[in-house]
Parts: sequence; structure tokens; C-alpha cells
Amino acid sequence: MKKFDIYQILFGLALTVIALYFMLRPSTSQAAPKSSISTIQIDKLIWDQTEMTIGDVKGFASATGFVSAAEKNGGGLSYEAGFVKKPGWSWKTPYGVPAKDLEPAVHLNQKEAESVCRYYGKRLPSNEEWISAAFLEQRNNPPAGYVKGQRYPYPGGSTPTPSHCLSGCGDYKGLAPAGALNRGTGHVVAGTTKPGVNGLLDMGGNVWEWTATERNGGYITRGASWWYGPERQQESDVESKPGDIAVVYIGFRCVADAVKQ
Repeated sequence: MKKFDIYQILFGLALTVIALYFMLRPSTSQAAPKSSISTIQIDKLIWDQTEMTIGDVKGFASATGFVSAAEKNGGGLSYEAGFVKKPGWSWKTPYGVPAKDLEPAVHLNQKEAESVCRYYGKRLPSNEEWISAAFLEQRNNPPAGYVKGQRYPYPGGSTPTPSHCLSGCGDYKGLAPAGALNRGTGHVVAGTTKPGVNGLLDMGGNVWEWTATERNGGYITRGASWWYGPERQQESDVESKPGDIAVVYIGFRCVADAVKQ
């Protein structure tokens, strides 16, 4: 083979390699959209400090054309001696009226919650990950009232007072309009309550949080909500709900694996 032919072949191969590099390399346009929620690293996970907000779900819906099952069904559920459909209640209007962007996003089922997390390059935590972050203090230099390596009875710490719940928690008033609920005052804006174990907010109270762990044909939810007293916030309380249910007091938060950041 002539030297000229070899150079042509090598030059062609080089062009091919360069073209493949630019075609296959990750681009900034392919990066996951950035969530507005602040994060905290706990062990090997990056945790959203608060529950998923309506504002971030709006970003997801605007980009994807998402319409929730609750919207398609004419409304999500509330509990009134059994679950009842509430016309017009959805993640955008949790109590039938437009809500603030910083309120927790509720009326989304487990799969919808997964989809929102995935859009932001994250996922739902497992039950084991959730209880580790909620009850075991892991910060190297935690603030007064918390000790590294100590396990606490509540996500808020030694007492449930940092959290928002029906009774026995902090002095918070929910955002539900008068007469909208037969029990409790509804959720508060994400970030309203005091930080608890590992600096997380609302791991106890405010709204239940979906996990990725299956149980009894459904998925485990953790943390209880404004509808319950603090006894439901404890680690021993393992609640599971059908994955397709969309309820006024169930929300979620997202996590990401630190090695992928």
C-alpha cells in the first residue's frame, strides 16, 4: 500500500473519532433542569431540604405537558370518614383555590412523584434511606440539641415541636381555607418549620412523603402529616398506601446519589 493511501486512511479515522466524540459527549443542553429546592448531603445522598414544591412541579409540567391523574379525574382525595373526591383539588389547587409556589405539592400519586424527581435528575428515597436521614444524626458538627451518631424518636429530634401536625407539635397554622377541611388546618409553606435531624425540614408532619419501597401492594409513606398527631411520625410507624392514590396530605421529596453529582 502506498504511503499516501495510509495517510488518507489515518486522516479519515481521525476525523471519525473526532466526530464520534462530539456526537456522544454529554452536552449542557442534556443536563437535568435545576430544582429551586436547597439540598443537604447526608452520607452518600444529596437530599432536598424540603418537600417538593408546587413551583418546581410547575416547571416540570410546563416542560413536559404533564397533567396529573387527579386533574384528569376531576379532583384529588381528602379523608372524611373515608376518602372522598374533592372537585377542583389538585397539585396546583390543593384546597380548591390557587396556591403559592412554595407550598408542598400534593395530590400526586407515587409514579407521578417519581416522574417529577426524575425530571430534576433525582429519585424518591427508599424507606431505609428515609429513616436513616430522619432519625439518625449524621452531621459532623450539629447545632445545639443534636449529637452526631444519636438516634432520635422524632424527625424533629427529641420532641416533635419543630414539626407541623394536628396537636403536640409546633405552633403553626396551615393554609387551608376556612371550612375546606373536616380536620386540621392543612399544610404550611415548605421551609416554614424549624430544621430537625440532619438539618432537614418537615420530615415529620406537614405532609406524608412517598418512598420508592413497595409494601402490601402499595408504597411506604413516611413522616405523617398535618392530619395526624406526632405519634405517627415515629420510626416504628410504617404506613403504606396504593401507588395510584392522590391525596391532599401526601407529598414527597427527592434525593440524588452524591457520586452522580
